Amino acid sequence: MWFTPLEQFKIVVVQPLSFLGLDISITNSTVYLLLATMFVYIIFKRGTKLGRLVPDGMQRLAELMYMFVNNLVKQQAGIKGLRFFPLLLVLFYMILFLNLIGLTPFGFTCTSQICYTFTLGFSFFIGIVIIGIVAKKMDFLKQFVPDVKGPILPIIVVIEIFSFLIRPVSLSVRLFANMLAGHSLLHILASFGMSMLKTDVLVALLMAGPIVAVCVLELGIAFIQAYVFIVLLCIYMRESYYGH
Repeated sequence: MWFTPLEQFKIVVVQPLSFLGLDISITNSTVYLLLATMFVYIIFKRGTKLGRLVPDGMQRLAELMYMFVNNLVKQQAGIKGLRFFPLLLVLFYMILFLNLIGLTPFGFTCTSQICYTFTLGFSFFIGIVIIGIVAKKMDFLKQFVPDVKGPILPIIVVIEIFSFLIRPVSLSVRLFANMLAGHSLLHILASFGMSMLKTDVLVALLMAGPIVAVCVLELGIAFIQAYVFIVLLCIYMRESYYGH
């Protein structure tokens, strides 16, 4: 039983483990991360195992999932971005499934943890910087110096550098905040509806409408946040290859 809206985001140790003095305990976050990984693996493993000329349901689903991200990466990152397509494919569906699993009753949402989303955003940001340096060498630094003359140039350079460094924060906070806020709102509405059952059944029944509406909204947000995360990564990657 959860007594506060934020209690559902608490990380709980399922199995304490240690290795060479390091805490590698299995938590509820670990369990749900493995569960999302299993879903992604099963869909693509089952969908590509037989490779039928006339695909069955699972193969059709895997092909649609594949083509959706493939087209997305080509449109947003360009042809050069396709070399990282497998990584982006797995990342998109991992985030999507983690978001969706968190909507199950008494589920845990890994993407509601800022440490998780920031690790994703920061690690991919470092990778994009390395891609830009390898692809453009010293020309990579020219993106921070726009074609502006006069005393305003140093200010513009500082703004460009700051906006570039803030990217991993914007990536992580956007995903984390949406998951946290949506699940908290859903908990508050559901708790209010349950409490009304003891006093006014009619009000409790009327609360079912907003709760269902928020659930549908959360399903849309789960997809949109995974989509936005990948789109922004692709845009940043395109800038590393081709510039602004």
